[in-house]
Amino acid sequence: FAPRPDWHATELPALPSVKKLVVPPSGIVNALQEYAEALLEEENTKYSGTHLKSSSSHKFLSTIMSSGTLEDKVSALTLLVQESPLHTTKAFENLVGLAKKKSRNQALMALSALKDLLGQGVVLPPDRKLKAFAKQPDLINALQGKHVQWRKGWPLPGNLQDVHLISWAYEDWLKRTYFDLLKVLEQWCSDEIEYARSRAVTYVWELLKEKPEQEENLLRLLINKLGDKDRKIASRASYLLLQLQVTHPVMKGVIISAIESECLLRPGLNSHAKYYAVITLNQTVLSAREQEVANKLLNIYFALFVGLLKMTDPGKPQSSAPGSTASDLVQGGGGTPGKKSRQKEKMQEKMQEEVHVANAELNEKIIAQVLTGVNRAYPFARTDDAHFVEQLDTLFRITHSANFNTSVQALLLIQQISSSKHHSADRFYRVLYESLLDPRLLTSSKQILYLNLLYRSLKSDVSIKRVKAFVKRLLQIITLHEPPFACGVLYLIGELQTTFPSIKGMLDQPEEAAGGDEETFVDADKGVSPVQDGKTGHNGTTTGSHIQYDGRKRDPEYSNAERSCLWELLPFQSHFHPSVSLFASRLLLSGEMPSKPDPSLHTVMHFLDRFVYRNARTKTDVTRGSSIMQPMVGSAAADLLIKKRDGSKTELPLNTESFWLRKAEEVAPDEVFFHQYFNQPSKKKSPKEKKEKKRKDEAGSDGEGDEEEIWEALVNSRPEIENEDDEDEQGFSDMEGLMSDGSDEVDGVDGIDEAGDEEGVGEEEGEAEGAEGSDDFDAPDLDSEDDAMMGSDEEVPVDIPDAQGDSDEEPSAKEPSKSQQKRSRRKKLKQLPTFASAEDYAKLLEDEDDE
Repeated sequence: FAPRPDWHATELPALPSVKKLVVPPSGIVNALQEYAEALLEEENTKYSGTHLKSSSSHKFLSTIMSSGTLEDKVSALTLLVQESPLHTTKAFENLVGLAKKKSRNQALMALSALKDLLGQGVVLPPDRKLKAFAKQPDLINALQGKHVQWRKGWPLPGNLQDVHLISWAYEDWLKRTYFDLLKVLEQWCSDEIEYARSRAVTYVWELLKEKPEQEENLLRLLINKLGDKDRKIASRASYLLLQLQVTHPVMKGVIISAIESECLLRPGLNSHAKYYAVITLNQTVLSAREQEVANKLLNIYFALFVGLLKMTDPGKPQSSAPGSTASDLVQGGGGTPGKKSRQKEKMQEKMQEEVHVANAELNEKIIAQVLTGVNRAYPFARTDDAHFVEQLDTLFRITHSANFNTSVQALLLIQQISSSKHHSADRFYRVLYESLLDPRLLTSSKQILYLNLLYRSLKSDVSIKRVKAFVKRLLQIITLHEPPFACGVLYLIGELQTTFPSIKGMLDQPEEAAGGDEETFVDADKGVSPVQDGKTGHNGTTTGSHIQYDGRKRDPEYSNAERSCLWELLPFQSHFHPSVSLFASRLLLSGEMPSKPDPSLHTVMHFLDRFVYRNARTKTDVTRGSSIMQPMVGSAAADLLIKKRDGSKTELPLNTESFWLRKAEEVAPDEVFFHQYFNQPSKKKSPKEKKEKKRKDEAGSDGEGDEEEIWEALVNSRPEIENEDDEDEQGFSDMEGLMSDGSDEVDGVDGIDEAGDEEGVGEEEGEAEGAEGSDDFDAPDLDSEDDAMMGSDEEVPVDIPDAQGDSDEEPSAKEPSKSQQKRSRRKKLKQLPTFASAEDYAKLLEDEDDE
């Protein structure tokens, strides 16, 4: 057999074919297989003796395999197998042996090499599966006949040659070895280390993607990982299955059937695996030519609905059988359960309840994903009326689910079916009308989806009475909602006026009182109750009442909303949010409605962020998700009222000149305040004036500003400096008084000016001590020298008249600030001489001697 990498491409001698085939005797087939395996082993021995020892490169590979590192050994074995797989079965077996080792590093390295050989390499045929020796068509043709016999040493029957047997024997060996490799991969897919499991799952996917050999087992391994305990592995398995559908679109039906049989229909399957299986199904990309696949998906989805709706209500675990609780059991000695037993019972009940609630929440998520899949598969399916009539009741039951987002998904599907098949339209509108009062709508994350559902449903409705009832209830509920939803509802009503112009009559026409004041008389002897609607006339007669609006009706058509006015719209004219007020005013006055509201621009948080000039981070426009089902940018969306946008990320910042220069009519309502604020006349001086003032201040103060800043920094870092400064200033004030001409000294108290105000004393302190210019001022008693010297400036009495008591000078109208007082004192200190006179020093020394 000639050595070559693609051994399966070798042209074997042609053999005659027989039309009517008969299964050959198993004894002859087994004998021929043993002979073929001997030929294959002999072929490998000859190849290793001639080729592997003849060239220097093969000798080098032999040296590496015996004394090299693990990575070198794996590389050398891979090179040998690539040259001629049929002649290097031992090297291939060595690689499989390395993959079976317990060391993760060695095993994953060997598995990677085997994956490259069998996947991207040419060891396996690219367009067919491997065949066992006994199932080779040419072998069965050669063994046809009534008296076919063969033993070792006899000529081969049916024109068979040794080259046929060698090729078939290697193919049989490779098939069995490849199956053993899948067993090794299965073990590593269940390894306790996440990295090892992730690599093994990736190897399974690559082998499945490249070659058809063992695709059933490989697909089963990949689907089983949807139930992996680690979410990362389960999510990756789902992603790889979707990528497999992209690579091989023809396998969609096979993959869907395998997921159904291996995952969804398996008994005892946990909800975690079912959730990832449904996610994989609803992300399947469909086309108009794949109606059978779409029908298969719909059948799976509705079967899942039936099973999920049979679950018990959330938060209500199934009751246990009698005798299963600790209170019903009898202890071994016949006594009642003790304290430990009751505690254990409570713990078990609590754990069961937590598990049940978690499963119920996960089931709600599964239902939402199933609904997503139904919405995606329905447009591509070939359905009949009878099939969907049976399933509509199931969908209506889902609308009463505990999860409001799931209810919205169900309503979307029912609306789609009812609009195309015209089934259960009245029932759908009743459920939709009831959902407006659901309190979960206030906090739902699907409000935009819900508004679009209302828009599509009401625009296609044929009953104007029903539409008016929806409009009135919408105005009633948005008083509880946030501005984004309120703006969307008001814009929705404006759009509905285009389709139904009679809605404007609820704004500018008086209410209609049908029924008038007519009275209806009923005979009392006919057994009819004289009390009807709470109003009775004399002698069993009842008075007719006005037919008024009744918002409690289940059916919107019977609420008589068309006979009432939209009084609920009036309060929104004075809504706190400017955009809501604008939409309401335009709607009430039949003016031109603003453009489509952007939910991201009408939130209260966005409005408050403008005060701090906080802008959202800019991001590139990318389409989220890898599914073609997702609407692309620029796609036709005529049936969408509002589309979620990121206007807050593209709008101009408020503190920029381009925003200030806008015209008033071009500014959004919620930005009018900022536009007016930034366009107010500026009271700040020009840069030239600021520079001139700064130059004058520097020239006049001679560095006084810098000293002030340094002094404030020192005071802030060390508060005690300020106290010392006050004491020093008090002492310097005394020195200043000593050096004065004596005109400011009153009764031994220094620092009092002619106007009666002491420096550093505020207005409040002066008013607290006494009114300025008061004639009956009482000086404090000074019993000692300690009393005569005040502890601080705050203790100095204010509003003391001058020595003559008849000062005509008016007091200053405004007291200087504390900083101005300190600055004045420092200026006076700077004017003092560096050295005092000898008389001053002598006086100070005398004072010390007296003490």
